[in-house]
Amino acid sequence: MIKTFHQAARRSIMKRTLGSVAIAIALGSVVGTATVAQAATPDNMLVIANRIDDITTLDPAQSFEFAGSDVNRNVYGKLVNFDPMNLEAGYEPDLAQSWTVSEDGKSITFTMREGVKFHSGNPVTAEDAEFSLRRAVLLNKTPSFILTQFGFAPENIEQTIVADGNTLTITTDKKYATSFVLNCLTSTIGSIVEKALVMENEKDGDMGNDWLATNSAGSGAYKVVSWKPAESVTLVSNPDFYKGEPAMERVIVQHIQESATQRLLLEKGDIDVARNLNPEDVAGIDGKEGLAVTTELRGRLMYISFNQKHPELSKPKVVEALKYLVDYNGMQNSFLKGQWQVHQNFLPATYLGAIDDTPFSFNVEKAKALLAEAGVENLEFETGVREAQERIEIAQSLQNTFAQAGVTMNITIGTGKQILTRYRARELDMYLGAWGPDYPDPHTNAGTFAFNPDNSDEAQATGLLAYRNAWDPGPLSGMVEAAVAEGDTDARRGMYEEIQREFQATAPFAILFQKTEQTGVNAAVQNLNLGSAVTAISYWPVSK
Repeated sequence: MIKTFHQAARRSIMKRTLGSVAIAIALGSVVGTATVAQAATPDNMLVIANRIDDITTLDPAQSFEFAGSDVNRNVYGKLVNFDPMNLEAGYEPDLAQSWTVSEDGKSITFTMREGVKFHSGNPVTAEDAEFSLRRAVLLNKTPSFILTQFGFAPENIEQTIVADGNTLTITTDKKYATSFVLNCLTSTIGSIVEKALVMENEKDGDMGNDWLATNSAGSGAYKVVSWKPAESVTLVSNPDFYKGEPAMERVIVQHIQESATQRLLLEKGDIDVARNLNPEDVAGIDGKEGLAVTTELRGRLMYISFNQKHPELSKPKVVEALKYLVDYNGMQNSFLKGQWQVHQNFLPATYLGAIDDTPFSFNVEKAKALLAEAGVENLEFETGVREAQERIEIAQSLQNTFAQAGVTMNITIGTGKQILTRYRARELDMYLGAWGPDYPDPHTNAGTFAFNPDNSDEAQATGLLAYRNAWDPGPLSGMVEAAVAEGDTDARRGMYEEIQREFQATAPFAILFQKTEQTGVNAAVQNLNLGSAVTAISYWPVSK
């Protein structure tokens, strides 16, 4: 059984399909070209087709979705950041030009870069940085755990996050590896917003949260012109960007679900970049004059999770059985070919402590035996899936293979926002989705998949995947806390390897694949960097 929210999946898909021509015409008119073959976008404009229906807000203190991270990466500066042209170098100074660490290792003092301005023209100050980090803690939205894990709380931020002239000092509750703290500050929640502008737009004590949902107050390479949910995001360049004025004066990201439509628009020249092409459409444009395909390993993982509030899915033998009912290789070698590789661990390849163990394979008889041991018959449950082609195809494959062991999986399809809202509310029996690291440290995934110190509904720790799954990891939470505090790199690597193997054996999660992103581009586009495994896309280095 497949259904959608409001019983409208087929109508939604039909409307999007019928709207493809209208989208092409709209894009053509936006970029000032006709919709005839080989139209071309202007040299100073970048037009991208991508699935952006997961965006729920553009406020960096709340944004926690893939497409939202792409926007914020280009709109806001952070204390430290990544050079998109040299990601292997790791974090580097951004709005902070330097920093020092106290002898006890608990305090980091940042000296702000002089001469950087917000889009409004006002200078970026240490007070703005203080306000931004304090605000993220006070708002306590989904990604706030990235900061509060260091002991920052509403009760102590006036002592632990302090501006003094041109410096900002943060003081953590205990000593952590400095690299871990700085890596966390590269995440979206580390974005520095303009205090005066945000507070001018405060409403009912929300610290500008409602206004920043659709506006921006940054100092980055671009400013938000408009965001139309599940339709488009438009950015305009900041000519005073401290790293230099971007060549692309305008960036338009258009929400287009279907791979075939993205390919058509790319071939016609109505868009410059197609980010969601399936293997068939990738093969169709590969080698065509004027087009190119880029391939980049990403940190994104595809996984399924089983809600531990469900009376049957909370049984360990049932969870184990379902892990043996996934046709991992069959999917990898067919409709996911070249774009997703089998990966059964919560740390992506390239991360410290990543392992390549693949203990699970498709085995119907083993699964049936495990279900029998659990005393479960006629198992039926609901699975939530975002309306995206490869996810729906994965869900349909699972529906088929689960059925071979007598398990009925009903599929509910919705927008990214609809499905994520129910998942975060712990309402879905099973969730099928993707997860990407927030910063390039193994704790970014260990601290979400295998850490959940308070599993009560009242905790509202929606940033933790274990919490969304209503799962108490037991001793794994303590192991995660120990690993993040370990200063010896080799010892820390071994700790994460141990955590992952225990997680594989016991967790109500099945990690399925790691993403290799194949992107169709106009060959004139240069220096487009998707961020590899550690960050989001950067538009400011792009030229044509």
